[in-house]
Amino acid sequence: MAARKFTDRKLVIASHNKGKLVEIADLLAAFEVETLGADALGLPEPEETGSSFIANAELKALASATASGLPALADDSGLAVDGLDGAPGIYSARWAQTARGERDFQFAMHKVHMALAQKPDAPRTASFICALSLAWPDGHVESFEGKVSGTLVWPLRGLNGFGYDPMFLPLGGDLTFGEMDPAAKHAISHRADAFQQLVEQCFEV
Repeated sequence: MAARKFTDRKLVIASHNKGKLVEIADLLAAFEVETLGADALGLPEPEETGSSFIANAELKALASATASGLPALADDSGLAVDGLDGAPGIYSARWAQTARGERDFQFAMHKVHMALAQKPDAPRTASFICALSLAWPDGHVESFEGKVSGTLVWPLRGLNGFGYDPMFLPLGGDLTFGEMDPAAKHAISHRADAFQQLVEQCFEV
């Protein structure tokens, strides 16, 4: 069964993460779609109760589509570390929660590094995974999952990107996501992989 095509001119990005908003807006630039951030529309962040990246992305997309009356695109992504049995995974953002209730990814990356330091024989390989869900106000959803594999480095390298980017070196690369120019990262990232699937299925190219 063919995926539903996106034919609207406005799209809500169901995220309060400024880095993700910029990255997704950049990926959508060629389609002349006006993107509206959930934060700017005053939409609350639903609790992420899903057990997978796709489940959480669908939950967020449906919440924003229902509340706004517009199609909404949600991303749920994270870092899955092989030596930590896939952690932090869907809890990647929660690993960044500090005692003060703020999100600090320097703190989160240090936690990953310290957890691996307790397992010197564990592999340092990891993957970034991204689920993208496009939801309409009538409840219809299309979902796609992308992935990029690499290794983790320490100390951290680079000030670009966001989240765990400064510790992630993609396979075959010399620069971490934190060192890469945004356009270079967009070309190979987990989000780009999921986005390519979304475009091929739901957009008129």
